[in-house]
Amino acid sequence: MPTPARRLFAALSPGAERNLLDTLRGERVGGSLLLAGTVVALLWANVAPASYTAVSDTVVGPAALHLDLTLATWATDGLLAIFFFVVGLELKREIVAGELRNPRTAVVPIVAAVGGMLVPAAIYLAVNLSSPDGNVRGWAVPTATDIAFAVSVLAIVGRSLPNALRAFLLTLAVVDDLLAIIVIGAVYTESVSALWLGAGVATVVVFALLIRRGWVSGWLLVPLGVVAWAAVHASGVHATIAGVALGLVVPATPEATRRALRLDALPTESLAERWEHLWRPLSAGIAVPVFALFAAGVTLSLGTVRTTFDDPVAQGVALGLVVGKPLGILGATWLVARFTRATLAPGLGWADVGAVGLVGGIGFTVSLLVGELAFGAGSPHDDHVVVSVLVASLVAAVLGGTALYQRDRHHAHVAARASRDTDETG
Repeated sequence: MPTPARRLFAALSPGAERNLLDTLRGERVGGSLLLAGTVVALLWANVAPASYTAVSDTVVGPAALHLDLTLATWATDGLLAIFFFVVGLELKREIVAGELRNPRTAVVPIVAAVGGMLVPAAIYLAVNLSSPDGNVRGWAVPTATDIAFAVSVLAIVGRSLPNALRAFLLTLAVVDDLLAIIVIGAVYTESVSALWLGAGVATVVVFALLIRRGWVSGWLLVPLGVVAWAAVHASGVHATIAGVALGLVVPATPEATRRALRLDALPTESLAERWEHLWRPLSAGIAVPVFALFAAGVTLSLGTVRTTFDDPVAQGVALGLVVGKPLGILGATWLVARFTRATLAPGLGWADVGAVGLVGGIGFTVSLLVGELAFGAGSPHDDHVVVSVLVASLVAAVLGGTALYQRDRHHAHVAARASRDTDETG
């Protein structure tokens, strides 16, 4: 009996599907897919600009629900909400069980994140207030650090770096994203419908109550999350805020998870950990790369590049990311260590903090989002912001990666010497 032909796009076996999802959870893979989405966007927008614009501006969705949005808007407001949901889960875990739980431990990366936002914003404002062609509306563009890219750089070059350095960078980036979310909600929301916002808040509350009563079925909670997102979108507040709010109400400790699910034994992981594990492949493998595909597609010509760096907006963004981020992070960390009892985690040096500051200048995802909110998609300033963010993030990645590589060699040398000393004394 002949063996049936295997279909080209047949469903994956359970083992292959598990391996694929585990691969998508990897930090390097997430950063690589984000980079791939950016490269495809740039190639598409420059090789076939009419096609790129036509696809980006294609409207889909029910008009009766005011959800007849372009594909680019669906990527920015819809898919990116998944990314922010995962950020909310991660932030909740950090607050209740991670680096942010202990104020003495949390104060250093929190202050570093604040410094890493204030100094870039100040540089941006200084450039634009001193220029007759300046525009101060984009002050928040250079204040964000891209978690996916920053942690990917650390994972690629930092095989011997201490775990405390990764925790410092991750905590700093999470706090950075939280502050960026607050800025988006407070600064870039022009008008708010109290009725729709109240409906969104009420839906999030119902979402939280159902979880605490043990109702954790995806068939119930996913549609409820979509309703919360749609209500917040209709309110005028950026819809990604709904993703963060939903992530923050998920139990993030085994004890809280046991109470919510009415389990007899203490689970080995919290519900936030479980859902972060479940949703991260969708966030890293689809949501963020597709957002990059529609956000980074700027047509590059000699005229565009020349006018970009003549624009004070682009100058402020680039200087804020490449210069302001490391100065703010390193300076704020030094100040909090100098004037309080806070200290760096064991194994960390000031050169490590400086290297993290350079990597903090990778401001891709949230910076592009804030730039679009500040100036409007397709506007001259928005195109200049995209180019400046891309260039500045590339420079920050190279400088930060080089600095982290040097620190990795230093820590590897220290570890090898300590191992030799132990062998000799033993």
